[in-house]
Amino acid sequence: MYSKSDLDIELRNKILASPNAILDDKEVMRALVDAKEEAMGGNIVDIRGLAMERLEQRLGRFEDTHRTVIATAYENLAGTNQIHRAILRMMDPLDFTNFLSNLGEDVREILRVEHIALFLETRNDMGDFETTFSEQNIVKLVPPGFVDTYLTLGRNTPVRDVILREISNKTDRIYESDLNNIKSEALMRLEFGAGQLPGMLVFGAEDLHQFSPQQGTDLLAFFAGVFERIMRRWLA
Repeated sequence: MYSKSDLDIELRNKILASPNAILDDKEVMRALVDAKEEAMGGNIVDIRGLAMERLEQRLGRFEDTHRTVIATAYENLAGTNQIHRAILRMMDPLDFTNFLSNLGEDVREILRVEHIALFLETRNDMGDFETTFSEQNIVKLVPPGFVDTYLTLGRNTPVRDVILREISNKTDRIYESDLNNIKSEALMRLEFGAGQLPGMLVFGAEDLHQFSPQQGTDLLAFFAGVFERIMRRWLA
């Protein structure tokens, strides 16, 4: 045990002046507890020391959880702002040609994806739209059933409105020359109203982990909902 003469007077005065500095230091407190246990002998269990150790472990887990929650909140906020900026930019053009150009350039850059494509199912030629589409590489006209077949990869499974996944080996028609660069994709099924065939909006990313099934789809579902409503103006 230390006596007053064993402890440096200046150090003792500092401790007495600011005892919280000792209590808040985990390593110092652990050293004090260990010293207390040695003084008590090996046959005596220090319940307070054990309790403190468990509290420290719980506090450590709580701090880790707290940091994770904060990081997730910031990530969600950043994602929300990104989607909102993309939607506002998507609403700027006043004609369909500029709308498509804007989608493939400014909106794509805001969303930080390498590829955007719009697939529209059609039974017949679409007249004037066909000429417009031929000038826009972003738009692909496909036969009925194409969208659901690609979303499910031809399997007999329910069709979801938003799908995030790694690209499959059935993507030649989706990405064409960009196929070797695209590693993950976000797929949004589009509905354009009664009597209209569905469509599909595709985001392709070079990052394998940018789109994965473990991620939430609420923001992309919201984006797709706005996109559907904008497209209905041009398809009417």
